[in-house]
Amino acid sequence: MSQHRPFRLATFRAASALCAALLLPACALAQDVIRHRIPGSDFPIARAVEVPAGKTMVHLSGAGPVWLDRSLPATSPAAYGNTRAQTVSTLKAIEATLIDLKLGMGDVVRMQVFLVGDPALNGEMDFAGFMAGYREFFGTAAQPNLPVRSTMKVAGLANTGWLVEIEVSAVRP
Repeated sequence: MSQHRPFRLATFRAASALCAALLLPACALAQDVIRHRIPGSDFPIARAVEVPAGKTMVHLSGAGPVWLDRSLPATSPAAYGNTRAQTVSTLKAIEATLIDLKLGMGDVVRMQVFLVGDPALNGEMDFAGFMAGYREFFGTAAQPNLPVRSTMKVAGLANTGWLVEIEVSAVRP
C-alpha cells in the first residue's frame, strides 16, 4: 500500500494545480483592466479604460426604469419617479442583468447615459439627480471601479415616461 502513496500524492497535487489554474481567471474581477482616473479630480468616472487582449466584452442593451406607480399611466414620468429614482431603478436593473451573466457593476468599463429634460424642472436635464443615483453604484468603498461615461440630454426616449436610459459594456474577467 505504501508504494501507491507517492502516486496518489502526485495525482492530488496535479489535480489541485489544474483546478487552481482553471479557477484563477474567474477570480480576476476585471483586475487586469486598467482604469485611468481624471487627474486632480474626484469626479466618479474614468478618464480612460484599457482592456487587455483576450478579454470578452459584454454589451448590454439600453435599460430604463421600473414602473413604480401603477396608478399612473406608463407614459407619465411621475410613474417612474424623478431622475434620481429612475437612475437607481435603471442601475438596479442593469446590475441584475450583469449578475445573470455572472458579472457585476465592477466589471462595467463603459456607460452611455441618455437623460430627458424633467418636466418638473422646466425641461432641464437633472444632472445632479442622475449623479446622486449614479454615486450609489460607482466610486464607492464597496465598488470603486469607474467606467468611462458619456451623458447626453436627448429630446425623448422610447417610453415617454422615462427620463433615463443607460447602456453599459462590461469586461468578462
